[in-house]
Amino acid sequence: MTIYGIKNCDTVRKALKWAEEQGIAHEFHDFRKKPVSENRVKRWDEAVGRNKLVNKRGTTYRKLDEDSRAALEAGEPYTMLRDEPTLMKRPIFELSDTIIVGFTASEQCEILGKLK
Repeated sequence: MTIYGIKNCDTVRKALKWAEEQGIAHEFHDFRKKPVSENRVKRWDEAVGRNKLVNKRGTTYRKLDEDSRAALEAGEPYTMLRDEPTLMKRPIFELSDTIIVGFTASEQCEILGKLK
């Protein structure tokens, strides 16, 4: 399993600690230090949907002008999401062919179910 996020995000830190405590083999990919490809962002978008992927509550999103917000909602904003990774919700879990975004109790159960 690969966990994508940024190291200083509290939720990502909780997810990493949880994975350790559960004994789940994982890799961490800090997409601020090493950007992901546009193809990967596109795959995430297709798997979970734009509403689930885009972090509309974050500071980066709130600072966007209307044109940039519109570009995120329509079309293919994969370059923007790759270049501004804080526009994506975190953490993002990749488990072979399954993508899970976020870290609520239901997402934890889904991850554990996929690993069995």
